[in-house]
Amino acid sequence: MAKKNSNFISAKELRKISKENAKITRELDKRLSRKHVPESEYLTTMKDEGNVVEFDDLHTYFFTDVGTVKAVDGVSFNVPVGKTVGIVGESGCGKSVTSLSLMQLVQRPQGQVVSGEMRLNLGDKAYDVAKMPIDAMRSIRGNVVSMIFQEPMTSLNPVFRIGFQLDEVIKLHNPEMTEEEVKQRSIDAIKMVGIPDAEGIYERYPHELSGGMRQRIVIAMALVCNPRLIIADEPTTALDVTIQAQILELLRKLKGEINASIMLITHDLGVIAEMADYVVVMYAGRVVEKGLANEVFLDPRHPYTIGLMESKPVINKVVDRLYSIPGSVPNPVNMPDYCYFRDRCEKCVERCQGKYPPECHVTDTHIVSCWRYYDDTKGGGDE
Repeated sequence: MAKKNSNFISAKELRKISKENAKITRELDKRLSRKHVPESEYLTTMKDEGNVVEFDDLHTYFFTDVGTVKAVDGVSFNVPVGKTVGIVGESGCGKSVTSLSLMQLVQRPQGQVVSGEMRLNLGDKAYDVAKMPIDAMRSIRGNVVSMIFQEPMTSLNPVFRIGFQLDEVIKLHNPEMTEEEVKQRSIDAIKMVGIPDAEGIYERYPHELSGGMRQRIVIAMALVCNPRLIIADEPTTALDVTIQAQILELLRKLKGEINASIMLITHDLGVIAEMADYVVVMYAGRVVEKGLANEVFLDPRHPYTIGLMESKPVINKVVDRLYSIPGSVPNPVNMPDYCYFRDRCEKCVERCQGKYPPECHVTDTHIVSCWRYYDDTKGGGDE
C-alpha cells in the first residue's frame, strides 16, 4: 500500500478550509467596514505617554486555502517619542506585516489583524488602531503615521506628475488649503529632501528621475504632513552604497527637524547600528530579543541574534567562510508548539521543547526570550 503524502490536501479539505476562512474573514471585514462608528469604541489609554505607539500581543494572520499563516504571532514592543526603533530579522519574519498592520494596509480579506492592540498616541488622546474602522483610519494614515515603502521604483504612480502625487496627500489631510498653498508646500517638501530645482521636479514624471531622487520624493511624500511616526520599510534596498548613506543621513536630519519617531525595518545590521536607538529582533512572527541598540549589539543573548551577528562580515577580520545559521524557518502554516528556533539552535536545552518561554529581563531595557538563558540566570517571570 502506497504511503500517504502528508503534504497533499484533498479537494474536500480545501473546500472545508476555504469555507472556514471565508466565515472568519467576513466577520473581521464586517467589523472594519462599519460606518459612523463612535470614537469611544477605539479610544484607549497609553501605558506610557512617552511612547508614540505600543504594540501589545499583536496577531496578524493570513487565511489561505492550505491553512492559516501566523505572520505576526504575539508581537509586543514600543516606539518611544522622538526615537528610532530598528526592526531586524530574516525575510518572512513579520517585520513588514507588523508595520502594515499599523497602517491597516495588510492585504484583505486574506490578511487580518486577529487580536492584540496597537495603541497610537495622538498627543491629546490615543487610538487603538486594531479597533479603528477603515473610514477613521484614512484620517490617520499619511497624516499621523506615514510609510516609506520598500521599492521606490514602484511606490510612485508612473502616469501622474510628481507634483500631483504630493498635492494629493496634502489636499486629503488639509482640505482648507488653497491650490497655491498646496503647491508651495509640495515644492517646500521637495526642497526639504535636498533635491535641486524643486519647481522643475514638481512638473516631472517619476520615470524622468533617478532611483535616488525617486526615493527622496517618496520620503518627501511621507513627511509632507509632519507625521508623528515614520515607518521606513527598507528605504535603501534598491540604492547603491553612496546613495544609501545620503538617504540615511537625510532621514536622521529630517527626524530631528519635525521631532518624529522612526520604525526602521531592514536586513542590514550596519544600518540598524548606525540609525537605531532601540532594536527589536524578530523571528518567525515573534520578538525574540529587544532592547537598547548598544546592549543588543554589544551583548546579544538569544541564539538567533548571536547567529545574525556572527553571519555579518567584520572589517579586519579574515575568515574562510562567513557563519550561516543551520536549517530553515519552520513551515508558517504548521508552526511547532515549542520554541520556533529550537530546530536551528546549536545551543538548545531539553527545556526548549516546552511551550514558548517567558520574557527574561537582562536589564530594565534588554529583554530576551530563550529557555537556555532563563535556566542559566533564573531571571524574568514565573515558570
